Amino acid sequence: MKLGILGASGRMGQAVMALARQSDIAVTAAIVSQQSNRYGELVRANDAGAGLQYQHASDLKSNQVEILIDFSLPQALPDNLALAKKLSVPIVVCTTGLSQQHHHELNHAAQSIPVLYAANTSVGITLLRQLVELTAAALPDTDIEIFEAHHNKKRDAPSGTAVVLGESAARGRGQTLKDVSAGVRGDGVRKSGTIGFSVMRAADIIGEHTVLFAHEGERLELTHRVSNRQIFARGAIQAAQWLKEQPSGYYEMADVLALNTLLKQFI
Repeated sequence: MKLGILGASGRMGQAVMALARQSDIAVTAAIVSQQSNRYGELVRANDAGAGLQYQHASDLKSNQVEILIDFSLPQALPDNLALAKKLSVPIVVCTTGLSQQHHHELNHAAQSIPVLYAANTSVGITLLRQLVELTAAALPDTDIEIFEAHHNKKRDAPSGTAVVLGESAARGRGQTLKDVSAGVRGDGVRKSGTIGFSVMRAADIIGEHTVLFAHEGERLELTHRVSNRQIFARGAIQAAQWLKEQPSGYYEMADVLALNTLLKQFI
């Protein structure tokens, strides 16, 4: 598989390249912005690709990549989708902090190429989303609060993962998150039926998420913690390998893991 990485100089781009070295995957394009201080440098982390340089999307040669993984910034998404469509290759989008317009663009691109969006590529979070939806349906009268913690360089808050967990909780109650979200909670009395968010940014925390369901007298907490960034890289590569074989359309990590099919066996 000839893999191109968008946002290759960032934390996750580096993690994907490091993991690809250990697998039978060739990173054939390390894509950065033209303003990046890495632009034009040799990619030292890529043992299998001697001479590979950090390059801009406009420098890509035809047939250089078979699939793209995007760990760049939200503002780059339109150009990244246009690139994938121009090359007629699938794209795994892992960028967080997307707007409604960005999601519209993802769905539009999926009409012509395979597109997989994952705010979080870990297997554990993918399963947690299903558990949150089920719990919200079973406990319709609880207060729901979503806590998330990340490193102090993270730009968006609440995290994209916290938002999709909120969407899962709302969906379990037959609602949409925009109608019941209390946002990042501050002062004031909690409004019944809302879904609140709590955010922490500190040091080098990779990622922690807890969804709390609280009744008077008891509470249930579903928690996922990450201690190694390679968890996300492994999930992104797994998603890319799966997506490469799919027809045009919009996909999520649950499709990669066939979770919906699996859950039907138990429900």
